Formats: sequence, structure tokens, C-alpha cells
Amino acid sequence: MASPEHAPNASEYITHHLTHLNTKAQGFIVDMSVLNIDTLFWSLAMGFITCFVLWRVAQRATAGVPGRFQAAIEMLVEMVNDQAKAIVHSAESRLFVAPLALTVFLWITLMNALDLLPVDLPHKIFAWTGLDSFIRYNRIVPTADLNGTFGMSLGVFVLMIYYNIKIKHLGGFIHELFCAPFGNKIWLYPFNLLLNLIEFIAKTVSLAMRLFGNMYAGELLFMLIALLGATATWWGFGMHLVAGAAWAIFHILIILLQAFIFMMLTLVYIGQAHEGH
Repeated sequence: MASPEHAPNASEYITHHLTHLNTKAQGFIVDMSVLNIDTLFWSLAMGFITCFVLWRVAQRATAGVPGRFQAAIEMLVEMVNDQAKAIVHSAESRLFVAPLALTVFLWITLMNALDLLPVDLPHKIFAWTGLDSFIRYNRIVPTADLNGTFGMSLGVFVLMIYYNIKIKHLGGFIHELFCAPFGNKIWLYPFNLLLNLIEFIAKTVSLAMRLFGNMYAGELLFMLIALLGATATWWGFGMHLVAGAAWAIFHILIILLQAFIFMMLTLVYIGQAHEGH
């Protein structure tokens, strides 16, 4: 952060909190210049918690009257399963796709929810434990990093290609790339292929950008609200509390909505891979 001699101004404060803890991987033909360690750490941590929670619920599930937490998970599972049945019509594919959609929803919800932690809390913890000397930067919200959201959207892209080939076979998939949507005419092949490639790219990019844009904006607003508390005035601190509480309550809706949209689009894109033009 800023040197001890002076407190950071607003620009330095925002820049510090928007900087990733990253490294540079040297020795590659292509320079992999950014590896965001904080995004990797918090993504894996939230993924572990998601898997652990689902495993614990499955281990402690009872056929009798369920507890509140089990009942909530069962309602969520039923909701996701109903959505999967309506979109992906292959029962065999749903054995994988429905659990995947549930995991994606819970995982993204937890990653998004990290935005509700106080902006300076991680840095305070590092200072209290003496880790601030070598952990200078830390962005705690993985979904506010375009690298993180693109990684997830590329995973969905791989599944789209996989199910296209599995359902239609390689020859059928290639035939569809060149013959849809304008028809099986040789002079139309370049246009069909171009449109299909654009469609796959647009799905992947929009899926990543939508989640990133919403969470990045939310993260930035929390930082701006935090600056109100640094004004050293009663109205600044009061507005910090009021605006922070109001935005946090509204942000809960964004957290759940963005996780739901990502899950639904994952189901839709995989469902479309089961259908022919």
C-alpha cells in the first residue's frame, strides 16, 4: 500500500485494492505474464467449501423429517433438477449436467458472497498476522477477475463442444457447422461456418463478461463507500454505514441473480448442443 509516511489518497486506495497478488511465469515461448494467485486461492477455497457442504448434506441426509439445512438443499436440488429437465432432454446427460449446474450455482454464489466482507478486512488480518510484508495485494472476489470468469466460461465452451460431438457425432457436428443455418450449399459453407464460430465465441465471451462486469462494479462501489469512512467526519462515517448497509442488502440480490444466470446459461448452452438446426 502507501508508505508509512503518509495515508493513501483515494486514487492510491482504489489502485491498491484493485491490484492482484500475481506472479510472472518466465521461460515460456508465450509470456504467461499474469497468474493471479489470489483468484486461484479463493476460487479453490470456495470450491472446496461447496463440495464439502454438499458431501456433508449427502452423508447426513435422512429419510425422515429433514432439518432446516437439509430441507433448503433439497429444495435447491429440486429446483435445479426441474430446470435441467426442462432444458436438457437427455436423461443420460442430466446425470452429469444437473449436479454440475447445482455445483456451479453454489460455487459462484460463495465466490460472489466474498464481496460482502469488509473491504479492508483481509489486509487487516495480514497486518495482524505479520503476513503483510509479503502479501501486499489481495483481491478476494474471484468473479471480479476476468481471468476467473473466462476460465469458467471456457469450461462451459468445452462442454458445448463435447456434447455436440457426443450427441451428433463428429461428422454430424462438422456438417452442422458448414450447413446451418442457411442450408447445404457449397457457396454458403463459409458464411455458415463463420456464423457458427461467432455464435460459440459470443456465448463464451458474454458468459464471462456478464458475471465479471456485475461483480467488478459491485466491488468498486464497496471501495468507494469505504472511502466515505476515511473522511474523519461524522457525516462521512454515518453515510459509510448507511450506504454500505443499503448496498450490501441490494448486492445480495446481485450475488444470487448472477449465480443463477450463469447456471441457467450453462444449462441452455449444453441443451442447445443436444439439438440440431
